[in-house]
Amino acid sequence: MAAHEILVVDDEVGIRELLREILHDEGYIVALADNAGAARIYRSQKRPDLVLLDIWMPDTDGITLLKEWESSGLLTMPVIMMSGHGTIDTAVEATRIGAADFLEKPIALQKLLSTVERALKKGEPLPCNGEALAGLGTGAAVSELKMRLAQVANQITPLLLTGEAGAGMELCARYLHRSNTPWVAPETLAVLADDPLSLLEQARDGLLYLDEIGNLGKLEQKGLALILNRLEKYGVRLVCATSMPLPQLVEEGAFDARLFQAINGLALAVPSLREHSEDIPDLARQVLARLIETGQSPQRHFSAAALNLLREENWPGNLPQLDNAVKTLALTALSKEITAEDVSRVLGQFAPPVLPAMAQYALPLDQPLREARDEFERIYFEHQLKKVGGNMSRLAESVGLERTHLYRKLKQLGIPVGKGEVGG
Repeated sequence: MAAHEILVVDDEVGIRELLREILHDEGYIVALADNAGAARIYRSQKRPDLVLLDIWMPDTDGITLLKEWESSGLLTMPVIMMSGHGTIDTAVEATRIGAADFLEKPIALQKLLSTVERALKKGEPLPCNGEALAGLGTGAAVSELKMRLAQVANQITPLLLTGEAGAGMELCARYLHRSNTPWVAPETLAVLADDPLSLLEQARDGLLYLDEIGNLGKLEQKGLALILNRLEKYGVRLVCATSMPLPQLVEEGAFDARLFQAINGLALAVPSLREHSEDIPDLARQVLARLIETGQSPQRHFSAAALNLLREENWPGNLPQLDNAVKTLALTALSKEITAEDVSRVLGQFAPPVLPAMAQYALPLDQPLREARDEFERIYFEHQLKKVGGNMSRLAESVGLERTHLYRKLKQLGIPVGKGEVGG
Protein backbone atom coordinates (compact mmCIF):
# COMPACT_ATOMS: atom_id res chain seq x y z
CA MET A 1 0.00 0.00 0.00
CA ALA A 2 1.31 3.46 -0.88
CA ALA A 3 2.48 5.62 2.02
CA HIS A 4 0.01 8.22 3.26
CA GLU A 5 0.85 11.83 2.47
CA ILE A 6 0.45 14.33 5.31
CA LEU A 7 0.49 18.11 4.97
CA VAL A 8 1.78 19.97 8.04
CA VAL A 9 0.69 23.62 8.23
CA ASP A 10 2.40 25.65 10.96
CA ASP A 11 4.16 29.04 11.01
CA GLU A 12 6.79 27.86 13.52
CA VAL A 13 9.70 26.31 11.66
CA GLY A 14 10.85 24.25 14.63
CA ILE A 15 7.46 22.56 15.00
CA ARG A 16 7.18 21.94 11.25
CA GLU A 17 10.58 20.27 11.07
CA LEU A 18 10.02 18.21 14.22
CA LEU A 19 6.68 16.92 12.95
CA ARG A 20 8.22 16.11 9.58
CA GLU A 21 11.02 14.14 11.21
CA ILE A 22 8.66 12.15 13.47
CA LEU A 23 6.14 11.37 10.74
CA HIS A 24 8.83 10.54 8.19
CA ASP A 25 10.33 8.04 10.60
CA GLU A 26 6.87 6.41 10.83
CA GLY A 27 6.80 5.90 7.06
CA TYR A 28 4.63 8.85 6.05
CA ILE A 29 5.30 11.24 3.16
CA VAL A 30 5.33 14.75 4.61
CA ALA A 31 4.78 18.11 2.92
CA LEU A 32 5.19 21.43 4.71
CA ALA A 33 3.40 24.78 4.52
CA ASP A 34 4.48 27.74 6.64
CA ASN A 35 1.17 29.61 6.46
CA ALA A 36 -2.43 29.39 5.24
CA GLY A 37 -1.57 30.86 1.85
CA ALA A 38 0.95 28.11 1.12
CA ALA A 39 -1.57 25.51 2.33
CA ARG A 40 -4.20 26.92 -0.06
CA ILE A 41 -1.82 26.61 -3.00
CA TYR A 42 -0.87 23.05 -2.05
CA ARG A 43 -4.53 21.97 -1.64
CA SER A 44 -5.49 23.54 -4.98
CA GLN A 45 -2.94 21.29 -6.68
CA LYS A 46 -3.40 18.00 -4.84
CA ARG A 47 -5.28 16.23 -2.06
CA PRO A 48 -3.23 15.01 0.90
CA ASP A 49 -4.42 12.04 2.94
CA LEU A 50 -4.31 14.10 6.14
CA VAL A 51 -3.64 17.69 7.24
CA LEU A 52 -2.15 18.81 10.53
CA LEU A 53 -3.32 22.43 10.72
CA ASP A 54 -2.21 25.03 13.23
CA ILE A 55 -4.94 27.40 14.41
CA TRP A 56 -2.88 30.51 15.15
CA MET A 57 -1.06 31.75 12.04
CA PRO A 58 -0.16 35.32 11.03
CA ASP A 59 -1.93 35.49 7.64
CA THR A 60 -5.14 33.46 8.16
CA ASP A 61 -6.11 31.41 11.19
CA GLY A 62 -6.65 27.69 10.80
CA ILE A 63 -10.38 27.80 11.63
CA THR A 64 -10.96 30.25 8.76
CA LEU A 65 -8.95 28.07 6.37
CA LEU A 66 -10.94 25.01 7.49
CA LYS A 67 -14.18 26.88 6.75
CA GLU A 68 -12.87 27.86 3.31
CA TRP A 69 -12.09 24.26 2.43
CA GLU A 70 -15.46 23.09 3.76
CA SER A 71 -17.50 25.68 1.86
CA SER A 72 -15.64 25.09 -1.41
CA GLY A 73 -15.92 21.30 -1.29
CA LEU A 74 -12.17 20.82 -0.65
CA LEU A 75 -12.54 19.36 2.83
CA THR A 76 -12.30 15.81 1.50
CA MET A 77 -9.49 14.66 3.80
CA PRO A 78 -9.18 14.40 7.59
CA VAL A 79 -7.88 17.58 9.24
CA ILE A 80 -6.37 17.56 12.74
CA MET A 81 -6.26 21.03 14.32
CA MET A 82 -3.28 22.02 16.49
CA SER A 83 -3.03 24.85 19.00
CA GLY A 84 -0.89 25.94 21.91
CA HIS A 85 -3.78 28.03 23.18
CA GLY A 86 -6.51 25.45 22.83
CA THR A 87 -9.91 25.92 24.41
CA ILE A 88 -12.95 23.69 24.53
CA ASP A 89 -14.92 26.22 22.48
CA THR A 90 -12.27 26.24 19.76
CA ALA A 91 -12.14 22.45 19.63
CA VAL A 92 -15.94 22.23 19.42
CA GLU A 93 -16.04 24.83 16.64
CA ALA A 94 -13.34 23.02 14.65
CA THR A 95 -15.13 19.69 15.03
CA ARG A 96 -18.45 21.24 14.02
CA ILE A 97 -16.91 22.54 10.80
CA GLY A 98 -15.41 19.17 10.00
CA ALA A 99 -12.08 18.68 11.79
CA ALA A 100 -11.32 15.05 12.59
CA ASP A 101 -9.58 15.80 15.90
CA PHE A 102 -7.81 18.42 17.98
CA LEU A 103 -4.26 18.35 19.43
CA GLU A 104 -3.00 20.74 22.08
CA LYS A 105 0.66 21.80 22.02
CA PRO A 106 3.10 20.68 23.23
CA ILE A 107 2.06 17.44 21.54
CA ALA A 108 3.12 14.17 23.14
CA LEU A 109 4.68 11.73 20.66
CA GLN A 110 2.29 8.83 21.30
CA LYS A 111 -0.70 11.17 21.31
CA LEU A 112 0.35 12.52 17.91
CA LEU A 113 0.86 9.11 16.34
CA SER A 114 -2.34 7.58 17.73
CA THR A 115 -4.41 10.59 16.62
CA VAL A 116 -2.92 10.51 13.13
CA GLU A 117 -3.47 6.77 12.81
CA ARG A 118 -7.06 7.04 14.04
CA ALA A 119 -7.88 9.90 11.65
CA LEU A 120 -6.41 8.07 8.66
CA LYS A 121 -8.27 4.88 9.53
CA LYS A 122 -11.54 6.73 9.98
CA GLY A 123 -11.17 8.39 6.61
CA GLU A 124 -12.73 11.69 5.66
CA PRO A 125 -14.46 13.47 8.53
CA LEU A 126 -16.88 14.89 6.00
CA PRO A 127 -18.18 13.03 2.98
CA CYS A 128 -15.74 13.21 0.12
CA ASN A 129 -18.61 14.17 -2.15
CA GLY A 130 -18.86 17.65 -0.67
CA GLU A 131 -18.92 18.95 -4.21
CA ALA A 132 -22.29 17.23 -4.72
CA LEU A 133 -24.12 20.12 -3.09
CA ALA A 134 -22.55 22.56 -5.52
CA GLY A 135 -25.44 21.51 -7.74
CA LEU A 136 -27.86 22.73 -5.06
CA GLY A 137 -26.44 26.20 -4.47
CA THR A 138 -24.76 28.22 -1.74
CA GLY A 139 -27.62 30.36 -0.40
CA ALA A 140 -28.65 30.61 3.23
CA ALA A 141 -31.13 27.72 3.12
CA VAL A 142 -28.63 25.43 1.39
CA SER A 143 -25.80 26.46 3.73
CA GLU A 144 -27.97 25.59 6.71
CA LEU A 145 -28.88 22.25 5.14
CA LYS A 146 -25.22 21.56 4.44
CA MET A 147 -24.30 22.22 8.08
CA ARG A 148 -27.02 19.85 9.25
CA LEU A 149 -25.85 17.18 6.81
CA ALA A 150 -22.30 17.63 8.05
CA GLN A 151 -23.49 17.06 11.60
CA VAL A 152 -25.05 13.72 10.70
CA ALA A 153 -22.43 12.66 8.15
CA ASN A 154 -20.75 10.12 10.40
CA GLN A 155 -23.95 8.79 11.97
CA ILE A 156 -25.08 5.26 11.19
CA THR A 157 -28.74 6.05 11.89
CA PRO A 158 -31.01 5.84 8.81
CA LEU A 159 -31.79 9.30 7.43
CA LEU A 160 -35.13 10.42 5.98
CA LEU A 161 -35.04 13.34 3.52
CA THR A 162 -38.29 15.15 2.85
CA GLY A 163 -39.12 17.82 0.30
CA GLU A 164 -40.68 18.51 -3.06
CA ALA A 165 -39.87 16.25 -6.00
CA GLY A 166 -36.74 17.49 -7.74
CA ALA A 167 -35.55 19.57 -4.77
CA GLY A 168 -32.21 17.75 -4.67
CA MET A 169 -32.63 14.92 -2.20
CA GLU A 170 -30.38 12.61 -4.20
CA LEU A 171 -27.66 15.29 -4.17
CA CYS A 172 -27.89 15.29 -0.38
CA ALA A 173 -27.54 11.51 -0.29
CA ARG A 174 -24.53 11.68 -2.61
CA TYR A 175 -23.01 14.27 -0.28
CA LEU A 176 -23.16 11.66 2.47
CA HIS A 177 -21.65 8.92 0.30
CA ARG A 178 -17.98 8.19 0.89
CA SER A 179 -15.68 7.51 -2.02
CA ASN A 180 -14.44 3.99 -2.70
CA THR A 181 -17.57 2.51 -1.13
CA PRO A 182 -20.69 1.20 -2.92
CA TRP A 183 -23.47 3.58 -3.95
CA VAL A 184 -26.75 1.74 -4.58
CA ALA A 185 -29.88 3.53 -5.80
CA PRO A 186 -32.27 1.08 -7.47
CA GLU A 187 -34.26 2.44 -10.40
CA THR A 188 -37.35 0.57 -9.25
CA LEU A 189 -38.28 -0.16 -5.67
CA ALA A 190 -40.05 -3.40 -6.64
CA VAL A 191 -36.83 -5.16 -5.63
CA LEU A 192 -37.81 -4.41 -2.01
CA ALA A 193 -40.63 -6.90 -2.40
CA ASP A 194 -38.74 -9.41 -4.54
CA ASP A 195 -35.26 -9.55 -3.01
CA PRO A 196 -34.51 -6.85 -0.42
CA LEU A 197 -31.35 -8.52 0.89
CA SER A 198 -29.76 -8.24 -2.56
CA LEU A 199 -29.70 -4.47 -2.05
CA LEU A 200 -27.78 -4.90 1.20
CA GLU A 201 -25.30 -7.22 -0.50
CA GLN A 202 -24.69 -4.64 -3.23
CA ALA A 203 -24.40 -1.77 -0.75
CA ARG A 204 -22.22 -3.57 1.81
CA ASP A 205 -20.12 -0.98 3.72
CA GLY A 206 -21.58 1.75 1.53
CA LEU A 207 -24.77 3.77 1.09
CA LEU A 208 -28.23 2.63 -0.01
CA TYR A 209 -30.50 5.38 -1.36
CA LEU A 210 -34.24 4.73 -1.72
CA ASP A 211 -36.23 7.45 -3.46
CA GLU A 212 -39.96 8.19 -3.08
CA ILE A 213 -40.67 5.62 -0.40
CA GLY A 214 -44.18 7.02 -0.02
CA ASN A 215 -45.05 5.01 -3.12
CA LEU A 216 -44.16 1.67 -1.53
CA GLY A 217 -46.80 -1.04 -1.48
CA LYS A 218 -47.31 -3.36 1.49
CA LEU A 219 -44.83 -6.02 0.33
CA GLU A 220 -42.22 -3.38 -0.47
CA GLN A 221 -42.71 -1.85 2.98
CA LYS A 222 -42.06 -5.27 4.53
CA GLY A 223 -38.86 -5.48 2.49
CA LEU A 224 -37.76 -2.07 3.77
CA ALA A 225 -38.48 -3.15 7.34
CA LEU A 226 -36.27 -6.21 6.79
CA ILE A 227 -33.48 -4.00 5.45
CA LEU A 228 -33.71 -1.73 8.51
CA ASN A 229 -33.14 -4.73 10.77
CA ARG A 230 -30.04 -5.85 8.85
CA LEU A 231 -28.23 -2.53 8.24
CA GLU A 232 -25.67 -2.96 11.00
CA LYS A 233 -24.78 -6.48 9.88
CA TYR A 234 -23.95 -5.24 6.37
CA GLY A 235 -22.43 -1.91 7.45
CA VAL A 236 -24.86 0.01 5.22
CA ARG A 237 -25.95 3.65 5.64
CA LEU A 238 -29.58 3.98 4.56
CA VAL A 239 -30.95 7.25 3.18
CA CYS A 240 -34.63 7.39 2.20
CA ALA A 241 -36.43 10.24 0.45
CA THR A 242 -40.04 11.20 -0.08
CA SER A 243 -42.04 14.07 -1.52
CA MET A 244 -45.24 12.61 -0.08
CA PRO A 245 -46.70 13.34 3.38
CA LEU A 246 -45.87 10.11 5.19
CA PRO A 247 -47.81 11.01 8.38
CA GLN A 248 -50.94 11.45 6.25
CA LEU A 249 -50.30 8.13 4.51
CA VAL A 250 -49.93 6.49 7.92
CA GLU A 251 -53.21 8.00 9.03
CA GLU A 252 -54.91 6.73 5.88
CA GLY A 253 -53.47 3.25 6.37
CA ALA A 254 -51.32 3.36 3.23
CA PHE A 255 -48.00 3.36 5.11
CA ASP A 256 -47.07 1.19 8.07
CA ALA A 257 -46.93 3.23 11.28
CA ARG A 258 -44.07 1.23 12.85
CA LEU A 259 -42.03 1.50 9.67
CA PHE A 260 -42.57 5.25 9.61
CA GLN A 261 -41.33 5.57 13.19
CA ALA A 262 -38.28 3.46 12.35
CA ILE A 263 -37.18 5.62 9.42
CA ASN A 264 -38.21 8.96 10.93
CA GLY A 265 -35.75 8.87 13.82
CA LEU A 266 -33.42 11.21 11.91
CA ALA A 267 -35.04 13.46 9.32
CA LEU A 268 -34.05 16.56 7.35
CA ALA A 269 -36.15 18.79 5.09
CA VAL A 270 -34.63 19.77 1.73
CA PRO A 271 -35.71 23.27 0.62
CA SER A 272 -37.48 23.77 -2.68
CA LEU A 273 -35.72 25.83 -5.35
CA ARG A 274 -37.95 28.84 -4.71
CA GLU A 275 -36.84 28.77 -1.06
CA HIS A 276 -33.29 29.58 -2.16
CA SER A 277 -34.05 31.56 -5.30
CA GLU A 278 -30.87 33.60 -4.85
CA ASP A 279 -29.01 30.50 -6.11
CA ILE A 280 -30.94 30.29 -9.38
CA PRO A 281 -28.65 32.55 -11.49
CA ASP A 282 -25.53 30.59 -10.48
CA LEU A 283 -27.27 27.24 -10.96
CA ALA A 284 -28.47 28.30 -14.41
CA ARG A 285 -24.94 29.35 -15.36
CA GLN A 286 -23.62 26.00 -14.08
CA VAL A 287 -26.06 24.08 -16.25
CA LEU A 288 -25.22 26.22 -19.28
CA ALA A 289 -21.46 25.83 -18.72
CA ARG A 290 -21.86 22.05 -18.47
CA LEU A 291 -23.81 21.95 -21.74
CA ILE A 292 -21.13 24.01 -23.48
CA GLU A 293 -18.25 21.95 -22.05
CA THR A 294 -19.84 18.69 -23.17
CA GLY A 295 -20.49 19.99 -26.65
CA GLN A 296 -24.27 19.92 -26.30
CA SER A 297 -24.60 23.66 -26.78
CA PRO A 298 -22.79 26.38 -28.72
CA GLN A 299 -21.21 29.25 -26.78
CA ARG A 300 -23.92 31.15 -24.94
CA HIS A 301 -24.27 33.52 -22.02
CA PHE A 302 -27.21 34.93 -20.08
CA SER A 303 -28.12 38.60 -19.99
CA ALA A 304 -28.68 40.09 -16.54
CA ALA A 305 -32.37 40.52 -17.31
CA ALA A 306 -32.66 36.86 -18.34
CA LEU A 307 -31.16 35.73 -15.04
CA ASN A 308 -33.52 38.00 -13.13
CA LEU A 309 -36.51 36.41 -14.86
CA LEU A 310 -35.22 32.93 -14.04
CA ARG A 311 -34.77 33.92 -10.41
CA GLU A 312 -38.34 35.23 -10.17
CA GLU A 313 -39.90 32.06 -11.58
CA ASN A 314 -41.73 29.74 -9.14
CA TRP A 315 -40.12 26.47 -10.41
CA PRO A 316 -42.67 23.92 -9.15
CA GLY A 317 -40.58 21.21 -10.84
CA ASN A 318 -37.45 22.43 -9.00
CA LEU A 319 -33.98 21.46 -10.28
CA PRO A 320 -35.03 19.16 -13.16
CA GLN A 321 -37.36 21.87 -14.46
CA LEU A 322 -34.57 24.45 -14.29
CA ASP A 323 -32.19 22.06 -16.09
CA ASN A 324 -34.72 21.48 -18.86
CA ALA A 325 -35.44 25.18 -19.24
CA VAL A 326 -31.75 26.07 -19.50
CA LYS A 327 -31.12 23.30 -22.01
CA THR A 328 -34.02 24.52 -24.14
CA LEU A 329 -32.70 28.08 -23.93
CA ALA A 330 -29.19 26.96 -24.87
CA LEU A 331 -30.37 25.06 -27.93
CA THR A 332 -33.03 27.43 -29.22
CA ALA A 333 -31.71 30.95 -28.58
CA LEU A 334 -30.98 32.80 -31.84
CA SER A 335 -27.94 34.70 -30.57
CA LYS A 336 -25.01 34.11 -28.23
CA GLU A 337 -26.78 36.07 -25.52
CA ILE A 338 -29.81 34.43 -23.96
CA THR A 339 -32.22 37.33 -23.45
CA ALA A 340 -35.19 38.02 -21.23
CA GLU A 341 -37.41 37.49 -24.27
CA ASP A 342 -35.93 34.01 -24.71
CA VAL A 343 -36.63 33.21 -21.08
CA SER A 344 -40.23 34.44 -21.32
CA ARG A 345 -40.77 32.29 -24.41
CA VAL A 346 -39.37 29.13 -22.81
CA LEU A 347 -41.02 29.63 -19.44
CA GLY A 348 -44.31 29.92 -21.28
CA GLN A 349 -43.66 26.50 -22.78
CA PHE A 350 -42.92 25.02 -19.36
CA ALA A 351 -45.90 26.62 -17.64
CA PRO A 352 -48.50 24.14 -16.38
CA PRO A 353 -51.71 23.96 -18.39
CA VAL A 354 -54.32 26.48 -17.31
CA LEU A 355 -57.24 24.65 -15.76
CA PRO A 356 -60.79 25.81 -16.44
CA ALA A 357 -62.14 28.36 -14.01
CA MET A 358 -63.28 26.81 -10.73
CA ALA A 359 -66.65 28.44 -11.24
CA GLN A 360 -67.54 25.91 -13.93
CA TYR A 361 -67.08 23.11 -11.41
CA ALA A 362 -69.70 24.70 -9.14
CA LEU A 363 -67.60 23.89 -6.10
CA PRO A 364 -69.64 24.93 -3.04
CA LEU A 365 -67.49 26.85 -0.56
CA ASP A 366 -70.11 27.29 2.14
CA GLN A 367 -69.69 23.88 3.68
CA PRO A 368 -67.51 22.18 6.34
CA LEU A 369 -63.83 21.71 5.46
CA ARG A 370 -63.97 17.91 5.23
CA GLU A 371 -66.84 17.98 2.76
CA ALA A 372 -65.18 20.76 0.74
CA ARG A 373 -61.94 18.79 0.61
CA ASP A 374 -63.71 15.63 -0.52
CA GLU A 375 -65.48 17.58 -3.24
CA PHE A 376 -62.24 19.13 -4.44
CA GLU A 377 -60.49 15.75 -4.47
CA ARG A 378 -63.38 14.26 -6.44
CA ILE A 379 -63.07 17.02 -9.05
CA TYR A 380 -59.28 16.67 -9.08
CA PHE A 381 -59.25 12.91 -9.63
CA GLU A 382 -61.99 13.05 -12.26
CA HIS A 383 -59.95 15.65 -14.12
CA GLN A 384 -56.77 13.56 -13.85
CA LEU A 385 -58.57 10.39 -14.94
CA LYS A 386 -59.89 12.15 -18.01
CA LYS A 387 -56.45 13.55 -18.80
CA VAL A 388 -54.81 10.09 -18.82
CA GLY A 389 -57.71 8.43 -20.63
CA GLY A 390 -58.61 6.24 -17.66
CA ASN A 391 -55.17 4.57 -17.55
CA MET A 392 -54.61 3.69 -13.89
CA SER A 393 -50.85 3.25 -14.17
CA ARG A 394 -50.47 6.68 -15.69
CA LEU A 395 -52.91 8.13 -13.16
CA ALA A 396 -50.92 6.71 -10.24
CA GLU A 397 -47.72 8.18 -11.67
CA SER A 398 -49.38 11.53 -12.43
CA VAL A 399 -50.86 12.07 -8.97
CA GLY A 400 -47.96 10.46 -7.07
CA LEU A 401 -49.91 7.71 -5.30
CA GLU A 402 -49.20 4.00 -4.96
CA ARG A 403 -51.91 2.11 -6.88
CA THR A 404 -53.40 0.31 -3.88
CA HIS A 405 -53.81 3.63 -2.11
CA LEU A 406 -55.16 5.18 -5.32
CA TYR A 407 -57.90 2.57 -5.73
CA ARG A 408 -58.87 3.04 -2.10
CA LYS A 409 -59.02 6.81 -2.53
CA LEU A 410 -61.17 6.58 -5.67
CA LYS A 411 -63.52 4.15 -3.96
CA GLN A 412 -63.78 6.47 -0.96
CA LEU A 413 -64.69 9.38 -3.26
CA GLY A 414 -67.24 7.30 -5.17
CA ILE A 415 -65.38 7.51 -8.49
CA PRO A 416 -66.05 4.34 -10.53
CA VAL A 417 -63.08 2.48 -12.00
CA GLY A 418 -63.97 0.23 -14.91
CA LYS A 419 -62.55 -3.31 -15.06
CA GLY A 420 -60.83 -2.45 -18.31
CA GLU A 421 -58.85 0.24 -16.54
CA VAL A 422 -57.30 -1.92 -13.85
CA GLY A 423 -54.60 -3.33 -16.10
CA GLY A 424 -53.86 0.23 -17.29
